[in-house]
Amino acid sequence: MREHRLRYLLGGAFHSLAWTEWGPPEGVPVICVHGLTRNGRDFDVLAAALAEQGRRVLCPDLPGRGASAWLPHPALYTPPSYVVALAHLLARLDGPVDWVGTSLGGICGMMVAAGQGHPIRRMVLNDIGARVPATAAARIATYVREALAFDDLAALEAHLRAVHAPFGKLSDEDWRHMAQHSHRMLPDGRLGMHYDPAIAVPFEQAATGPVDLSALWSLVQVPVLLLHGAESDILEEETAREMAMRPAVELVTLPGIGHAPALVDAAQIGLVSRFLAA
Repeated sequence: MREHRLRYLLGGAFHSLAWTEWGPPEGVPVICVHGLTRNGRDFDVLAAALAEQGRRVLCPDLPGRGASAWLPHPALYTPPSYVVALAHLLARLDGPVDWVGTSLGGICGMMVAAGQGHPIRRMVLNDIGARVPATAAARIATYVREALAFDDLAALEAHLRAVHAPFGKLSDEDWRHMAQHSHRMLPDGRLGMHYDPAIAVPFEQAATGPVDLSALWSLVQVPVLLLHGAESDILEEETAREMAMRPAVELVTLPGIGHAPALVDAAQIGLVSRFLAA
């Protein structure tokens, strides 16, 4: 694993975007983009597996998360801003890429793939689709807005286990890894979440009703693997089935999982690697 940074221009100022990179530099690139409150280290297991197959895997921390810089204004924490930052990374690659996007990362992927002359070859949408119900958006807004502080890593891990239980059955090692890469030190010595609390501001404003991404989805023409957590409240079964009516879309529903599949077990990794190898 290698750690990198680049500078990108947004809102009249330059900011820092961090990412981890796996595999040979000459490998065909795969960009893995995380969900709303997560970071690129969520993909460590998947990235290592794809790297063993010769792929070059890049896992960015979206602005305001992980090792990437926080933005000066809450209003900048929106998908178009994230795509601006990611476009700088795509420009460095300057060629075809595959995309794995979990939730918000999938929305960013659809936005890129909807653009003329985009570089995306194949795309995995991990539990995100053409519509998001209002109740699901409101649920996420509830825990994003909380200003949390924890006495130690064990307490933070317990919180992650509760909030992200829909991810599915993860091992103790998986939860420990998530906790290790999901915290920052607060001034009082306690631990806070690794993201800027201001990311909640525009999200709460947008979470007042259902989110309709169907117009964006209609512009996506690349082959898509749509992973659907059977118990997900973000990607409903009806929406997933409608999306799968398109010939280039392969739908896989994963039982016993909500929002969103963690992509850490062998079966899920196998689905992604098989699809991207085509």
